[in-house]
Amino acid sequence: MIKEAIATGDTVQEAYENACKQLGVETYVAEQEILEMPVKKTLGLFGGNPAKVRAFIQVSPAKKAADYLKQVVIGMGIPTVEIEIKEEEGGAMLCLSGEEVGFVIGHRGETLDALQYLAGLVANHEEETYFRITLDIGNYREKRRETLEILGTKIAHKALKTGRNCALEPMNPYERRIIHAAVQEIAGVKSWSEGEDLNRHIVIGPEGGEKPVHRKYPSGRPGGRKPNGYSNRSAKPYSNRKPAGKPTPSSQGQ
Repeated sequence: MIKEAIATGDTVQEAYENACKQLGVETYVAEQEILEMPVKKTLGLFGGNPAKVRAFIQVSPAKKAADYLKQVVIGMGIPTVEIEIKEEEGGAMLCLSGEEVGFVIGHRGETLDALQYLAGLVANHEEETYFRITLDIGNYREKRRETLEILGTKIAHKALKTGRNCALEPMNPYERRIIHAAVQEIAGVKSWSEGEDLNRHIVIGPEGGEKPVHRKYPSGRPGGRKPNGYSNRSAKPYSNRKPAGKPTPSSQGQ
């Protein structure tokens, strides 16, 4: 992105300095284009025109994002933060370093993700094409990716073994893509996303769907009732039970 300003002055140098002031930069930072040379007045009274100069600077989306991000992090109480810009195809990685900068990561990277989103908005504010911004601290992104790949593989094998669907905790789109990619490497299972907004999460299950659950009863039928008048509560058939209330001869007189 090119940021520019046009100004006039009695001389080319004066016009250039005025244009740089409009840009808010020092003269050694910006480049210049002379639009009109100064023309002196005839006899010091008639005609004449001031010099007109265009001053401009090339501002990369990554630099805009880094400048914005630095101010935000300083406002969070980390004045010693340093940001290294690593240009990538179609975007840039902004690597933060400094004392206590790990605080910026937040719970499972939530704060880092929020700052990454804001930095991306700044980088693409005036761009016609999308410029991807990624934030990283202490190689956190790579470590998190490895953890998610292991998790996705583990849950996929569990779903394959049990034949049941397994739901994971909510994740952002970047982390869900990592899980989906890991599951694709395992035959017989699939993954998909469910839920909305912050509750969007991945479910991993067998490709053919969940296996039906077969309940096993001790007697082969619900309620534990056995055939031929037998019950689980008694080993004797109902027809052999003695009537209640009449004592047997052997019990009389005891």
